[in-house]
Amino acid sequence: MSQFPANGDSNPSKPQPVVVAQPSAPVGTNSGPAGIPQCPLGLEYLSAVDQLLIKQKGELFEDLSGIETNNKYAIKNILGQGVYMAFGDTDGCARLCYGSERPFEIRIVDTSKQEVIHLSRPSACGPCCVENLEVTAPPGNIVGSIEQELTLLSPSFKVKDHLGDTVMRIEGPFSTTSFFGDVDFDIVTLSGTKVGKISKQWSGLARELFTDADFFGITFPLDLDARTKAVLLGATFLIDFMFFES
Repeated sequence: MSQFPANGDSNPSKPQPVVVAQPSAPVGTNSGPAGIPQCPLGLEYLSAVDQLLIKQKGELFEDLSGIETNNKYAIKNILGQGVYMAFGDTDGCARLCYGSERPFEIRIVDTSKQEVIHLSRPSACGPCCVENLEVTAPPGNIVGSIEQELTLLSPSFKVKDHLGDTVMRIEGPFSTTSFFGDVDFDIVTLSGTKVGKISKQWSGLARELFTDADFFGITFPLDLDARTKAVLLGATFLIDFMFFES
């Protein structure tokens, strides 16, 4: 059973997990503790959390017409408080011609509407090519990247830092069908130790069948570098497009 609240909503009648935050990083804001070494501006909040919830916003026009629109996501902490928003930026021709395989740019903004993370999937990709995602912090500083590994059975990805070195891996399940339960992608160290996961959450049969509005939860070590947390957050969007966007 998933440890995340269903559909990204917290239940006030049940005890909630404690979100560890520094005194200068109050829960529900992304001001974060100041003066963190080598932490790009805007990512300070990530240093104070070990879980995030990502909820894709449904589009009525898309559901009724079948015409793909740019994706929008709300990113919340474990208490259900919004900390970031994500907006897709892809032209209509690419959405129409390439569908879930389309290239995309996604802007992640903070509560003051300032862009703090930028995700770039460079080109339309088919089933036989390697997927890549570049993660930058404005004004264009490379934070890291995700690179798909070519495997025969279960999907897997390399998590790379700003220098291009592989620092972690993401290992997916044999089946990514999500009609009847959660689908987990494990976050593991280079030695194979599981330290977190990206979880596609079950959102009900009607929503799974007739919309592509998805719910995700992500956990990672609290003391993980904020830049690597940003890359793992970016991996969630790539996984959504690759396996759950159709």
